[in-house]
Amino acid sequence: MKTLSITELQAQKNTATLIHVLPEEHFACAHLPGAINACVYETIFPSKVAELIPDKNAPLIVYGAGGDSLDATTAAEKLTKAGYTDVAAFTGGIAEWKQNNLPLEGTHSESGTATPHGHYNLDTETSLVRWTGRNLFNHHHGTLKLSSGHIEVENGILQSARFTLDMNSIACEDLVDTAFNAMLIRHLRDDDFFAVDRFPTAEFICDHAAPLPSCTPGTPNYTLHGTITLRGVTKPLSFPAVIAAADTEHLTGQAQFELDRTQFGSHYGSGRLFAFLGKHVVNDHVHLHIKLHATRNP
Repeated sequence: MKTLSITELQAQKNTATLIHVLPEEHFACAHLPGAINACVYETIFPSKVAELIPDKNAPLIVYGAGGDSLDATTAAEKLTKAGYTDVAAFTGGIAEWKQNNLPLEGTHSESGTATPHGHYNLDTETSLVRWTGRNLFNHHHGTLKLSSGHIEVENGILQSARFTLDMNSIACEDLVDTAFNAMLIRHLRDDDFFAVDRFPTAEFICDHAAPLPSCTPGTPNYTLHGTITLRGVTKPLSFPAVIAAADTEHLTGQAQFELDRTQFGSHYGSGRLFAFLGKHVVNDHVHLHIKLHATRNP
């Protein structure tokens, strides 16, 4: 793969097609003069370039963010594999271009979305908990709805949160036989597991959110510290989470962790508490995957 220095780019940019390979919102914000846009993160990237530049022998120069980002080299590799014969990558990208105070086209606004200050209410229609329960021989998975919740943000930093789970909403997705499905749900709702008649809700209260400074997009950016109350028992709970702004009015979040049900009185099938269970053993830990959406108060 051929790479170009910034000096080589300046010498060749008027004789080649310059392609900005980041998303269109980034292109609209700032791009090198005369560049066209085709996003390398889209699966249609090679066909998009083919629409824009049908000639496979045309000289192309691709660039992206620069730094450690692999966007330009990945774009060059994809285009070479697609049959383009004269592709070069400017790996310094827009970062190096800016460092040299060279001219840019675009709105010059900031791309990326900060997390606005405020109180966010949970969207209970789109927020969901997915659970997986296992034993040595099998597993079941399903969903659990949230009935309420809110998130507090100050100066762009998550401060606290509170979420209530509707234990009556527990559902199983893998058992297609309606009779077996109903039997499992009754079992999960009774005293062997979650005693839903006596404890119809569970609650997580986060009183401290610790930012993770080494995070990258798509990896946890906070550790949430707080307590969870399940079956009337309250225990400390900490877990990593991704919390980000979808736009100026909405937050989204994800978290995955294991919860030891036996700490809350759910003893059925625990190999730690019963002997000779055989096929009746049920893992102590339940896997939870939480997906949250919240809207900022006006």
